[in-house]
Amino acid sequence: QGFKDNLHAVFCLAENAVGPRATRPDDIHVLYSGKTVEINNTDAEGRLILADGVAYACKDLGADIILDMATLTGAQGIATGKYHAAVLTNSEEWEKACVKAGRNCGDLVHPLVYCPELHFSEFTSAVADMKNSVADRDNTPSSCAGLFIASHIGFDWPGVWVHLDIAAPVHAGERATGYGVALLLSLFGGASEDPLLNMVSPLGCDGDSPTEEMERDSKRRRLV
Repeated sequence: QGFKDNLHAVFCLAENAVGPRATRPDDIHVLYSGKTVEINNTDAEGRLILADGVAYACKDLGADIILDMATLTGAQGIATGKYHAAVLTNSEEWEKACVKAGRNCGDLVHPLVYCPELHFSEFTSAVADMKNSVADRDNTPSSCAGLFIASHIGFDWPGVWVHLDIAAPVHAGERATGYGVALLLSLFGGASEDPLLNMVSPLGCDGDSPTEEMERDSKRRRLV
């Protein structure tokens, strides 16, 4: 789509099968960030490699905007429902932009609570920097799962970090919905050469709002 900025896509993939090197409860892993993680829940495995992915984007790629997207928690569907993905970010501007981008493209998004000073203590470990799963599953577990990932960049990191938990809206019954493609195109459309993506992007828009431009463009088409 003629994306004009420097863009990297990092795929955080792992074989989730039992074997001699499988993660066991009470294991302690040293992640790519250098932080140690005590395994207290082997079902919270995806966040381990996702944390490595964002740490790699920060340390090796020198990214100043990191967006991670994953079907991370079953609790997301409870927190924001079946149709809205959950967004957690250290930037109020980008939180609003994600919501607007979702409305513009149909991949709906709703914010989670971002409060690491209150919630990250859920991962407290006596033998490592953190555990990989929360102590209290009734204390906003989807938000906490996102904070686990952010901690491997660092809560004082000066860049923009956006976490999208898309566990529920990626499927409808037994079929995939393709959720997320339109959202990314809309969110970053302002850095594209595509005029339609420029129109729906909530970031980098000067002058009229995308809605006003779309209405005016629609009138032009009708007149023609």
